[in-house]
Amino acid sequence: MGIKTDMSIIIKAEDLYKSFTTVKNVKLDVLRGISIEVEHEKISVIIGASGAGKSTLLHLLSGLDKPDSGKVFFDGKDIFRYGDEKLSKFRNQNIGFIFQFHHLLPEFTALENVAIPLMISGLSLNKSIERAKALLDSVGLTERLDHKPAELSGGEQQRVAVARALANNPKIIFADEPTGNLDSANSESIHKLLFELRDRLKITFIIVTHNPGLVKLADKVYEMKDGLISQK
Repeated sequence: MGIKTDMSIIIKAEDLYKSFTTVKNVKLDVLRGISIEVEHEKISVIIGASGAGKSTLLHLLSGLDKPDSGKVFFDGKDIFRYGDEKLSKFRNQNIGFIFQFHHLLPEFTALENVAIPLMISGLSLNKSIERAKALLDSVGLTERLDHKPAELSGGEQQRVAVARALANNPKIIFADEPTGNLDSANSESIHKLLFELRDRLKITFIIVTHNPGLVKLADKVYEMKDGLISQK
């Protein structure tokens, strides 16, 4: 069942609560009633101290994890009403992920790393290779298709990860500290790339970061503190 929602809003979270129990059986309230609206084709950045719950919030907004209570609406539909299979299909069709550590498969080339998820989603080998080439070209890696991760710089590895996140034409990309492992020059280059992709492909980005350069460029900045969120 959907709700009527502002057409400019792609994701709307209502009153999200999430807690974890430690090994010593202590309950930690990580999210304490978070509500947020994310606009289409904007770059929204979430900042906050380590342990503030930023990654937990990304996992809930993307359907990777479920809240103790609360709702997440994507284009007006409550994603937590979906069964596991439908939720998995929803993520594959709508969402891309970029993490601090690129998680590339070391034994495969850049081209293969991007083509594999396409083949898993059902595209033929030839079409997967064709699309992977186009994606790597779009992130400036035309000359590096046959290089394995160990033969690429940190910035190039993260560009492969960005190309992989774009593989299934997602409407929204979640990025968790995407430049956390990079030097300032490579970070700036990745930031520029994300904004170019947003403008060219009309993708929404939600990014957790400590990088002040990215915070300065964002359309919207949210701060998490004590399990709550506020717009800066």
